[in-house]
Amino acid sequence: MSKNTLRIEATFQKRENDNKIMSLFITAGYPNLDSTVDLILGFEKNGADIIELGMPFSDPLADGPTIQKASTRAIENGITMNKIFDIVQQVRKSSQIPIILMGYINPVLRYGVAEFCKKASESGVDGLIIPDAPLEESSIISDEAEKNKLDVIYLIAPNSTDERMRRVDEMSSGFVYCVSVTGVTGARQGDEVAKSVSRFIDRVNINVTKTPKLVGFGIKDYNDAQIISKDLDGFIVGSALINTIEQNYPNEEWQENVFQFVKELKFGNI
Repeated sequence: MSKNTLRIEATFQKRENDNKIMSLFITAGYPNLDSTVDLILGFEKNGADIIELGMPFSDPLADGPTIQKASTRAIENGITMNKIFDIVQQVRKSSQIPIILMGYINPVLRYGVAEFCKKASESGVDGLIIPDAPLEESSIISDEAEKNKLDVIYLIAPNSTDERMRRVDEMSSGFVYCVSVTGVTGARQGDEVAKSVSRFIDRVNINVTKTPKLVGFGIKDYNDAQIISKDLDGFIVGSALINTIEQNYPNEEWQENVFQFVKELKFGNI
């Protein structure tokens, strides 16, 4: 796919040795409308390589209670699709970190797929993750995404067949999102995830050979991240980050504490 920018591709090309790419999920407009830009810039300064910016929706079927709660708060705060595009434009004034919009197809359809992809591209978005627009229905978004030079990232899970993994590899651009466990998002015990994920990762590496691979769902700290992403390009953290924000906001030093958590996620206790 020809792209306006090669930010996602360049991120993986710059990866050195065993350093893992860290992608962080944050709900746009959470914990308040004014903090999202500062959080993204702070995440980057503390080791984030990619940002997944959640588009809040009232019926988030793939999300566990943590991200559901954050989405509800963001909607109450008054987040809208246009405000999400504004957030990306603000970030682009001082950062070239790859930004992926992650959310559900319903708000995109309501906005208008063509207009959504056009506005996303113009604001500086690099890619899209739409969990409820799977391969079989992907043309509903992928055609317009390609016209607007946006990567489309698909998900695979332990119950994905080998054939489906190969098709995802063919159709994905940016990276493949490897869902470590079947079920909704949420931090789990690292050893629980690691035990169940190893055979899945072996299958992923056999079948997904063209596209970079990140693993998400269930990672809560540095050790989890290193163990679970050991044979992949990196990892994704969402619920554990949202939990950290929830535990610290609105204390006076809440952002500093969140950024410290991000730094330790990437580098460990150094």
